[in-house]
Amino acid sequence: RDAAEPSLRQLTQSGHDGDPQWSPDGRWIAFLSERKVSASKGAAKDDDDAESKDKEVAQLYLIAADGGEAFPATEGDEDAHSFAWSPDSRSLYYATRIPWTKTQKDAYKKEWKDVIQYRNSERGDEIFSLSLADILAGHAAKGTKHEADSAEAAGTPGAKSLARSDFHVDRLAVSPDGKRLAFNTSSISSREEIISEFEIYVVDLMTVDMAGASPDRSPRRITRNEAQEGDITWASDSRHVMFHVSLGSVEGKYVDTQERAYWVDADTGATARWASDFDGSVAGYASLPDNSALFSAGLGTEVQLYAQQGPAAKFRSLSGWHGSYGRLSSAKSSSRIAFVYSSLQHPEEVYLADGPDHLQQARPITAFNQLFTERALPQGTPYRWTSSDGTPVEGMLIYPPGKFEAKGLPMLTLIHGGPADADGDHFSADWYQWSGLAATNGWLVFEPNYRGSTGYGDKFLMQIVPEIVSRPGKDILCGVDSLVKDGIADPEHLAIAGYSYGGYMTNWLITQTARFKAAMTGAGAVENAANWGNDDTTFDDAYFLGGRPWEARQRYHDEAALFQIDKAKTPTHMVGGSDDIRVAVLEDYLLDHALHSLGIPSTLLIFPGEGHGLGKNPWHGKIKVREELNWLEKYAGKPGVTSAVK
Repeated sequence: RDAAEPSLRQLTQSGHDGDPQWSPDGRWIAFLSERKVSASKGAAKDDDDAESKDKEVAQLYLIAADGGEAFPATEGDEDAHSFAWSPDSRSLYYATRIPWTKTQKDAYKKEWKDVIQYRNSERGDEIFSLSLADILAGHAAKGTKHEADSAEAAGTPGAKSLARSDFHVDRLAVSPDGKRLAFNTSSISSREEIISEFEIYVVDLMTVDMAGASPDRSPRRITRNEAQEGDITWASDSRHVMFHVSLGSVEGKYVDTQERAYWVDADTGATARWASDFDGSVAGYASLPDNSALFSAGLGTEVQLYAQQGPAAKFRSLSGWHGSYGRLSSAKSSSRIAFVYSSLQHPEEVYLADGPDHLQQARPITAFNQLFTERALPQGTPYRWTSSDGTPVEGMLIYPPGKFEAKGLPMLTLIHGGPADADGDHFSADWYQWSGLAATNGWLVFEPNYRGSTGYGDKFLMQIVPEIVSRPGKDILCGVDSLVKDGIADPEHLAIAGYSYGGYMTNWLITQTARFKAAMTGAGAVENAANWGNDDTTFDDAYFLGGRPWEARQRYHDEAALFQIDKAKTPTHMVGGSDDIRVAVLEDYLLDHALHSLGIPSTLLIFPGEGHGLGKNPWHGKIKVREELNWLEKYAGKPGVTSAVK
């Protein structure tokens, strides 16, 4: 949206579009789209090859900034999953899994039929360059029969191979001077199993030969650590690559701390940490034209904006509004910045500020959530208590509209996932963060930032090790006791809920107390051994529990709800995605079977096609929250303010 225009313009309508990126000259928008294709252009059509028919393949698309029809820039049987523009807008770089020729596909099919070679059948990625001129020429020639560049291969006409990686390419970034391409990698199996698979590499675009490929097609690795790098971008000096770390350690052996930001010298490999003296969590960043950076960082229940001139400079807090800032974006040749802002009383919108020091004059440039501003919204405040070992703990209380700071309210304890995350002063109204919906339906919502949460220092976060549920569980129950003692929560109407790690904690807590009248849990483990084997993020699981299953046998047993499930009394509602590989849906089936065998009221909803998040079908999220609110009313006592979602 142009800041001078009064309204937004919808450019696409397929419902399968994402990751939009402006061309630097502002003329084009490139994006990825999963749209069904009957068969790949130029590919040999085989009636027996089911993969070439009606397959949703993500391809790179272009659309003019002033609208019109979007058209594909790439084609083939492999997903295009990462891309970047050249600084002069003349080229696009993109990554796919290394394409196979028809001969290779036929040979594999002949030998293996429909057998799945887990892990061994996967392969790394190939990075290609494609000129905008070739894309436009191909689009202009639409309707003419295309022959592949060779009799064996079918792919995007005009694409030139630049490099290959043994790993999956997560994100591409081109240096501002156009001379180098950086990318970060992850596992080809989509599971985090070996930390060395997560690194940053650089391709020297100036040494690429006329055919497209560099002599050995091998990118140069510039990081060597035990961290999981992500969100890479070049600094304006075209020498340093900035990156974000949420798991692992840049400085030494694997350890989970709060989120951090770094940059690495692409010439020497020297790495420096930004915000090194900040005691909170660095959630996101944007590189600015003067080689400085802007950060969104969490401290307690606030996520505010900060600025820093360089890794060694002062980490400076900017003067903004109370609440939560995120999704930062900076301009290449202007001081303007864009961001998403919200608080409990201000629904999320995109804002534009003239510079980092003009946040309080920022103006919204979207009005997606205007309807909420016409309704009475919940109010909230931080709440602090002392845990069983004397440690101070904080969380948020979200009150029903019109009942701020009332006493004796029915209370839902809603536990955030992660565990490296935190709840605070932000607006939420979706299937995962449904505190506002519960509050609007009459519930006081308690959001505890238990041990393991971010925004309270690395020591606070790391005290979850190796008591992955028992230590946070004590924090949460002490908070509930404190709220009851203070007369804020009604002890006869207590409920508990959580998803992902929040579901993990919910499963544990119903084995530790019978005080909750209702529980709602989703995608949460009930034991640790199979969860370690099925989880796609095994680094943190083993770290939190003090080792792999055979290295910490007793801990895997003691910190599992399953082996104490006979103490559970709470009616429990469960949900899970059928294709979840973060927390396998088998964990949900296991909990359901255990509760059913004990005669405890329970229900289980499985959402087909969904992974760990419920983003495939919007009805799934609506049904999830609808049934959770109904379960609350049925077993924890109807608050009597409004009815549940229908």
